Amino acid sequence: MSKYTYIICGKLYNGIDAEFKEGYKILVKDNKIEAVGREIPQPETAEVVDLSDATVTPGMIDAHMHMDYIDWHTIREEVYTTSEEAKTIAIIRTAQKTLSRGFTTVRHPGGITSNGFGVLDVKRAIEKGYITGSRIVAAPRFLCAAGSHGDLSQGFARNPELSNIAQNLRLSLGAGKDFFVNAVREEIKYGADFIKIMATGGFFTPYDNPSQQQMNDEELKAIMDTAHEWGKTVTAHVYSVDHMQKLIKFGIDGMEHCSLMDEETAQMIIDNDVYVVPTFCPYEEAVHYDPVMIQTKQEEYRIKLEYYKDALQEGREVIKNCKCKLGYGTDMVATHQNYESGYEFKAWMESGMGTFRTLHAATKVNSEILQLEDKIGTLEPGKYADIAAWKRDLMTDPYALLDCAFVMKEGVIYPTEKCEELTD
Repeated sequence: MSKYTYIICGKLYNGIDAEFKEGYKILVKDNKIEAVGREIPQPETAEVVDLSDATVTPGMIDAHMHMDYIDWHTIREEVYTTSEEAKTIAIIRTAQKTLSRGFTTVRHPGGITSNGFGVLDVKRAIEKGYITGSRIVAAPRFLCAAGSHGDLSQGFARNPELSNIAQNLRLSLGAGKDFFVNAVREEIKYGADFIKIMATGGFFTPYDNPSQQQMNDEELKAIMDTAHEWGKTVTAHVYSVDHMQKLIKFGIDGMEHCSLMDEETAQMIIDNDVYVVPTFCPYEEAVHYDPVMIQTKQEEYRIKLEYYKDALQEGREVIKNCKCKLGYGTDMVATHQNYESGYEFKAWMESGMGTFRTLHAATKVNSEILQLEDKIGTLEPGKYADIAAWKRDLMTDPYALLDCAFVMKEGVIYPTEKCEELTD
């Protein structure tokens, strides 16, 4: 016998229209949405969920989350002081916590601490119903080069012997066209949903910078060509405009961060139908300059935020005003816990992105980036019943997505948690 759930909404955002609809109901049949509208009959056997004091939305999606650590304060130690089994436990914990916060789907673009495939085991266990957690789309290991932003053995670089041992633990790190062609094939063989590359340096690592290209042209093109031949998309960690433009010419599907974007590059992104997941959270102290908060960061991270402060501010304005396809992702490895995905809403709102553009990015746009638009991302008949609700004012409260009042994934209601840092 089918199970029905009848949800009474105060306001409803369907993931499509830039408005809140009032007086709507949602009828869920088993794991899918049966009907959405004002005049929907209530089946006699339906469980009634009264959310008339809340705003109902699709389940949120975080398109850039590294799930494989316990605490951002100790992330560097966790890289080498915890086992792959412990990192898999961290992934399970993250998936459970993101679900309880209204993010029913998350995308993992490579492990920070992990060199293995635990994220795929957790993904499959959730899909089979063995454990509960957010739906996972994953690239288990990012592809990178020695000394690059993906090479966390940089921390031991003043001890070459030890650094070399640590470097060799990351089997997706290498050099040359042939290495990376095979690396793409291996990632796909083991179950990667997409391919992630570290194309430039970054802010978090000590001995590289965001303006460096860290794979040569032949390597970059070989990765993209191979992935596309095997039916997978490619995204890249990238910051500077010359490297973004090069990746676009080579056929990249999407790009992460892009924080130093200019208007010419934004137009190229639009013209070539490339998506961008801009991950605002890691740069907030520089974009909305806060010299006190910057002092709380790791030394190398703090120095780069200060150095690139003006460029980050200019890039944020370009992103804000562009018409690019923007996804919502957090990338919180140096600020906030990875499961507190609602902080990105605060960053978008305080950057003037607006409620509906932000919600659209976290729902429908992200479902397209994850290639799940036929299943999730909007509240429409036939989609999975991934539904969240929020009692804070999504129009005025930047903390609204840190306080989930209700979450359902595939027709099952789960307990919710609000961010531990919220005091009210």
